[in-house]
Amino acid sequence: MSQVQSVVDATRKFVQDEVLPLDDEFDGDIEAAGGDEARRRLQAAARDAGLLSPHGPEEYGGLGLNMTDRAPVFEEAGYSLFGPVALNINAPDEGNVHLLDCVATAEQRERYLKPLVRGEWRSAFAMTEPAPGAGSDPSALTTRARRVDGGWLINGRKHFITGADGADFFIIMARTSGEPGDAGGASMFLAPADREGIELTRHIGTIDVSMLGGHCELVFTDVFVPDEDVLGDIDQGFRAAQVRLGPARMTHVMRWTGAARRAHEVAVRYAADRTAFGSRLADLGMAQQLIADNEIDLAATRALLREACAELDAGGRASKSTSIAKTFAAEALNRVVDRAVQLCGGLGVSRDLPVAKIARELRPFRIYDGPSEVHRWSIAKRAVRDYGEGEPR
Repeated sequence: MSQVQSVVDATRKFVQDEVLPLDDEFDGDIEAAGGDEARRRLQAAARDAGLLSPHGPEEYGGLGLNMTDRAPVFEEAGYSLFGPVALNINAPDEGNVHLLDCVATAEQRERYLKPLVRGEWRSAFAMTEPAPGAGSDPSALTTRARRVDGGWLINGRKHFITGADGADFFIIMARTSGEPGDAGGASMFLAPADREGIELTRHIGTIDVSMLGGHCELVFTDVFVPDEDVLGDIDQGFRAAQVRLGPARMTHVMRWTGAARRAHEVAVRYAADRTAFGSRLADLGMAQQLIADNEIDLAATRALLREACAELDAGGRASKSTSIAKTFAAEALNRVVDRAVQLCGGLGVSRDLPVAKIARELRPFRIYDGPSEVHRWSIAKRAVRDYGEGEPR
């Protein structure tokens, strides 16, 4: 048995034994389940099982898995809504681990990356802003960082910052040159959450409740960041963020594939047991079409994911393949869960089965990490650039 397969098998057993009971007891609501206290308990159990931070660098206790090898492990973790928290592969920490591992200085690695990989700290990535600021269009960035003696002062507002409540530090995207709408001029900064001038003003109520630390609004008022906590090069923040962007899209796909698979399996078991119109529901043609279409969407999602992960592991930016995989998966996995709801009938929208909570949690994936419409715009622009000139062949 390969090392990766042994991790996959151990993750499957761990999630079934340790994580799913808590997830189902609290209907996927991480704060109701205990918030950070629950996280610490689950991560301690994952650490004892040798499963904590499978994506993290080995020097800090992670397993060092590449993107391709992460996929089946993350899918097994995602089978429970709390699985990613338990293995320390939940957003935004997982993406921040990858970013810091690629971009941080030696001192930043020790101060920020090490405790993040070990599950001692949580983090948040503060880029999205209220209108007219940065959202799907990051170039609209309005938060400013102004140089002062020994560092920078940051002023601005952020919202929908996942995990902000309870985070130990933030990665802040702020404009260091140019004006909103300019393609460049952004920089990234590391700041402890208790730094003077950082204020969490409110939680934004959303339909999903499985993300630890919520989705929050932040105000930065003259937040001082010393030069040693600039992450990457000044004015190159957008470029450096690409290191995080493609892999983070794919790890979302991995985790949500696991959740959608659970909804599908629950629905198939229900259909196989439920009798209607003189036969099993699973023997009726309309039900069989829903089941078959789910199998197709899950298989196609995994195939596109593998292609994108292989390109990332080979050192490519994989902008096109990750954009395609993210767009397809966000919509295909929503279809899978919606069909599962339909197959289960009334129970599909009840708390008696886990299908309804998975549908609730998965729906926002069509919006975050780039709405499907923005990805389609990007994919089309790339196609026109590559194929749109010259005579048809």
